[in-house]
Amino acid sequence: MNKILLRKNDVVIVRNGKDKGKVGKILKMIPEKRRAVVEKVNFVKEFVRRDQSKNIQGGIMEKEASIHISNLMLYCSECGQGVRVKNRKLEDGSKLRVCGKCEASLERQK
Repeated sequence: MNKILLRKNDVVIVRNGKDKGKVGKILKMIPEKRRAVVEKVNFVKEFVRRDQSKNIQGGIMEKEASIHISNLMLYCSECGQGVRVKNRKLEDGSKLRVCGKCEASLERQK
């Protein structure tokens, strides 16, 4: 299998499916299944049973479900669209992910 180029907290755009065109941040990566949970994308309804001992009120809740990483692409805020990634080596030997079109850095500031 190919290496996964996406990481947690990356901003991505959805390429295919019912949420095509939506932009969100990766909340959780599931590398074994090659899937990711993206913020405000792929909502599913979950039916929750009432439980008085845990003080849970029952009902229908919506939560984000995972989406396959082949349907995601890294989002470049300068280009305003999904882009491919290039790796650039810096002088100190570290690697930096940059946009394939405008050469802007895709690393998130901490």
